[in-house]
Amino acid sequence: MTVHPSLQPYVDAWTHSIEAISELVVPLAEGEWNRATPCPGWSVRDVVSHIIGIETEMLGDPRPIHTLPRDLRHVVDEFTRYMEVQVDVRRHHTAPEMTSELEYTVIRRARQLRNEKRDPSTLVRGPLGEQVTLELATRLRAFDVWIHEQDLRTALGVPGNLDSPGAHVVQDILLAGLPKVVAKEAGAPAGSAVVLDVHGPLEFMRTVRVDAEGRGSIDGTPSLGPAVTLAMDWETYVRLAAGRVRPHAVADRIKAEGDQDLADAILRSFAVTP
Repeated sequence: MTVHPSLQPYVDAWTHSIEAISELVVPLAEGEWNRATPCPGWSVRDVVSHIIGIETEMLGDPRPIHTLPRDLRHVVDEFTRYMEVQVDVRRHHTAPEMTSELEYTVIRRARQLRNEKRDPSTLVRGPLGEQVTLELATRLRAFDVWIHEQDLRTALGVPGNLDSPGAHVVQDILLAGLPKVVAKEAGAPAGSAVVLDVHGPLEFMRTVRVDAEGRGSIDGTPSLGPAVTLAMDWETYVRLAAGRVRPHAVADRIKAEGDQDLADAILRSFAVTP
C-alpha cells in the first residue's frame, strides 16, 4: 500500500533531499566534517547529526540522555537546547561513524514512510513533544532536510538542487510566513500592499495585502502602486527567510523600491524559521 496522496509529495521531496545529503557527505575526508555551515555554531558534522537525531525521533527511538556544555553560545532558549542534544552527543563521532548511522537511519525512515498507512490527520509527536498531524510532520521533515541540504552545499561549495521537489515545499512554507512579517513585525500600514518578486531557479511574484484591521494576507495578484517592491533571486530569498544571512550581507542582491523605511523594517524581520 502506498502512502496517502496528500503525503506523497512530501515523502518524495524528503527522499530526494536526504539522498542528496548522503551523496554529499559520504566522500568527505575527516577534516571536511568540521567545516562551518550557515547554521550558527554548527559544522557539517553537526548538521548531519541534527538530521539523524530528528529522523530517529520520528522513528520513535528514545532521545539520548545527555548534559550539554555550558559554553555553547548558539544555545539560547528551550528550542535550541532541545535541538542541540542530538548534535552534541555526536560531536566526536568519526566520519565512518557518521555516514554509517546516516545510512542506517535513512533506510529505516524510508521503510517507515513507504509503509505508512495512518491517516494524514493522525496526531504524532513533533519537536519539543507537541502533537502535530502526520501530514504537517512529514511536510516539515521535507522542509528541514532541503534547508539543511542547502546549508551543507554552502559549506562544501557544491551548489545545486535549488529547484528540486524540496524547494517547492520550502517555497510554500516560507511564503506562508510572509504576511506576519509585513503586517505585524514590520508594521506595514493598513490598506497597504507589499510585492515580492523572486527570480532564478524558482520564479514567482506574490503580494502581501494589509487590511483595515492590520491583518496580512498573500496572493499572486499584482498590486497597483504597492508601498514596497522587493526583488531578489531565489537563493537570496531562501537564505534571508530561513535566517541564514542578514540583509546587509546580501544588500547587493536585493532591489527595494518604494518606502525605504518600510522595506528596511521588512528585511530586518524577514526570517520566519526558528
